[in-house]
Amino acid sequence: MKTSQQWIDYFILNSTKKRVDWKQIPNITPQEIKTILKSLQAWQLGETSDGHNLINASKKYATKTGDALYVDAVKLFIKEEQKHGNNLGRYLDLIGQKRVQKNWGDTLFRKVRYLNTSMESWTLAVITVENVAQIFYQSLKDATGCPLLKQICTDILSDEAPHIKFQQERMSIIFKSKNIFSRRPAFYFYKFFYFSTALIVWMAHRKLFKAGNNNFTRYYKKMKIKFDKTFGKLKPIINEMPVIYSTPITS
Repeated sequence: MKTSQQWIDYFILNSTKKRVDWKQIPNITPQEIKTILKSLQAWQLGETSDGHNLINASKKYATKTGDALYVDAVKLFIKEEQKHGNNLGRYLDLIGQKRVQKNWGDTLFRKVRYLNTSMESWTLAVITVENVAQIFYQSLKDATGCPLLKQICTDILSDEAPHIKFQQERMSIIFKSKNIFSRRPAFYFYKFFYFSTALIVWMAHRKLFKAGNNNFTRYYKKMKIKFDKTFGKLKPIINEMPVIYSTPITS
């Protein structure tokens, strides 16, 4: 498990890596645009959040745990997500398509996020969305023959796995600190939230997922595997004695 300082070091190093060759001219067919456009626009909007509420939640959490560096790690994580949004927006500009300012899925998710004041709620939401994002961007990559868009998707996918690890480690720490009697109900709430969100995303972007060779059965199976790899790791902790924050996690 990395410390907050180690995550800061990782994000700083990763920011120096340039995986997209913007000298390329987009080579995408009208049919591909028709298939992916609405999902691409919606996801681009979702990646542009300023992260204000997440930063506030991380500050409260850092004060509670004594892990002041965690706030800086979260800020760098947000910056990396914004890079994704900027790259997708730049691609939309290049193919002559508009960036949308409003989308029902994004609006719903933002409203839910505004209600989140705890690091636990934020971590739950981010892990869930990051897991879906891996399937989304792989589907987007497979749904087009455009080399530039494929590079953009590959760059994002390269970031997503560490993002999930970053959040999964924090969820484990938070879960261990919970009262032993509240862990089991919390775990099953995580599961309910995760699969409910997965279903909503499928309904919103099923055209794109199918174009990327993911029918609902395949999509659901992949989401289940991802749940087991992330939240499933919490199961052995359910009956352990809680870990109380007494010293900074970074020590």
